[in-house]
Amino acid sequence: MNTVVQKFTADGITVVGGIPSMTSSPEEIADFAARADVLTVNLGTLDAERRRVILRAVEVVNAAGKPWILDPVHCDYSPSRLAFAQELIALGPTIVRGNAAEMALIGSTGPGLRIQTGEVDRIGSGGEGVRVANGHRWMAEVTGTGCLTGGVIAAFMAVEPDALVAAASALAVTGVAAELAAPLSRGPGSFGVAFLDALSAIGERELLTHARIHYDQD
Repeated sequence: MNTVVQKFTADGITVVGGIPSMTSSPEEIADFAARADVLTVNLGTLDAERRRVILRAVEVVNAAGKPWILDPVHCDYSPSRLAFAQELIALGPTIVRGNAAEMALIGSTGPGLRIQTGEVDRIGSGGEGVRVANGHRWMAEVTGTGCLTGGVIAAFMAVEPDALVAAASALAVTGVAAELAAPLSRGPGSFGVAFLDALSAIGERELLTHARIHYDQD
C-alpha cells in the first residue's frame, strides 16, 4: 500500500469489517500473503525493495489461487513505473483499477476486470459492464480516498467471489458514504473524518435510497 495513506486506508478496511495488513517486509510478506484472503498492490510509493516484495506477494497469492488487485498509481508519470505495472498485469490480477490517464496506458481490455475511476466509475469485463455514479468532489481533495476504496473492494472480494459484484458494491458503498458525509463537513479536512464515520454507519436503507448503479451489456 502507498505509504502516504496507510492509516486512512487501514481505517476504511476496518470499519467495513476487514482486517488490514500493510506489511512490506521481505522477511514477512510471504507469510502475510499466504494468510490473506485478498492482496492489494498499490504502486503509489515505489523503490527497489518494494518491487521485490510486491513480486513475491503476487507469486504467493497466484500459487494459492487467491484474488488480487493492482492499482497502477501514476504509471502515466514514469516509464519505469509503467513498465512495472505492465509486468504485473502479465501476472494476471483479478482487478486493475486506475483513473482515466492510467487506464489509457494500461488498456481497457485483457485478462481480469478493469475499473476506471472518475466522476462515474466504470467497471468492465468482456462484454458486460457496470457504471457507478455515486461520490462527491471532496473525495478528490482528500489524499487516499481512492486507495481506501481499493482496500474496501478487496474487503468485499474476501466475502463475494464475483469480482464484478464485489467491485460495484464497494464503489457504491464508498460513493454513498461520501455523499452522506459531505453535508456534515466544512471542507476536505472534516470530510475525511465524516467519510469514515459514514462508511462505518452505512446500511441497507441508505444504499437502497442513494446508490446509482447502471448495468451495461454489449
